[in-house]
Amino acid sequence: MKEAAAIARLLDTLDALGFIARYMHPPRLVELVTTLGDRDAALRAAMAEAAWHDDVRGHIDGATQATLRACDGLREAAVSADGLRMSYRALRQVARAMEALYPLATLLPTVSRWFLATDQPAVAERLSEAARQDGRGGVWHVANETSERGGFSVYVPEDYDDARAYPLVMALHGGSGHGRLFLWSWLREARGRDVILVAPTAVGDTWSLMEPQVDSGNLGVVLDAVGQRWRVDRSRLLLTGMSDGGTFTLLAGLDDASPFTHLAPVASSFHPLLLTMSEPSRVIGLPVYLVHGALDWMFPVSMARGARQALTTAGAQVTYREIADLSHVYPREEGSAMLDWFLGAKSRRESS
Repeated sequence: MKEAAAIARLLDTLDALGFIARYMHPPRLVELVTTLGDRDAALRAAMAEAAWHDDVRGHIDGATQATLRACDGLREAAVSADGLRMSYRALRQVARAMEALYPLATLLPTVSRWFLATDQPAVAERLSEAARQDGRGGVWHVANETSERGGFSVYVPEDYDDARAYPLVMALHGGSGHGRLFLWSWLREARGRDVILVAPTAVGDTWSLMEPQVDSGNLGVVLDAVGQRWRVDRSRLLLTGMSDGGTFTLLAGLDDASPFTHLAPVASSFHPLLLTMSEPSRVIGLPVYLVHGALDWMFPVSMARGARQALTTAGAQVTYREIADLSHVYPREEGSAMLDWFLGAKSRRESS
């Protein structure tokens, strides 16, 4: 069937782009782009032969065009003096492709399975059926167009049940990023794990590192808004983030007033003075999952090693993951391990 073949081509190309995003490192740019092979040409050919129903065509077209823009942008980046910046910009199109494609998870089993971290046909079908029957779960955006700041995007399990309280993951984008796009860095790992995923957008161009109360206050507003609409387990609140988002995770999360029970900064900056601003009672026993790449060119891995030492000395329960082949990018595969850690260990609120 030509349509099934076209979907397979689309998902394969998105997987190839995900591989490039994961291993992006300035010296490897040209090598990584060559791994695309002829996937974009094959995708164009497959889509030209497929005939789509009206309820599918718009989503397929949107996902395909965003995927092809990512491929085109990467090929241009590979021959440009400004290749690294151009490659990061091109890879943002992957999130746009995923957003366009996601509604088809309720209609196409292949797509539903792809939106899970591991192949789980039974889980994919259960979630798709729940979405068709209820519609309370799924992806929602609140004042969070990419032209807006300070809003949030949220994923709620398709089989959401008011009878239970759900752990919540709040994931902060990197500098000059946007929550609507960053949501898709986490969704495949969160889907099927019975958690609510929230991706807020900074009030300014990046997180308010010099005036933390600006964004900390807004994160509180976002958390309350989500809690009013869906039932949240306040004893399991994970704050995580990438780059500037990781730095703000530490800055806001170490504050004594923070509602978050677990912190997981990724590729973040750290200064020991952060701990002098925190009450010892906040840090002692606090679960922290610290992720950093040995190849990080923006924040050297020595920062993460210093953070591990300082946080451990201060009494935090630190899980440290130094990844040998990771540059300054988000390691999507770490999301599943992070969720295992978050959902498996008791929080301090449960223990007290």
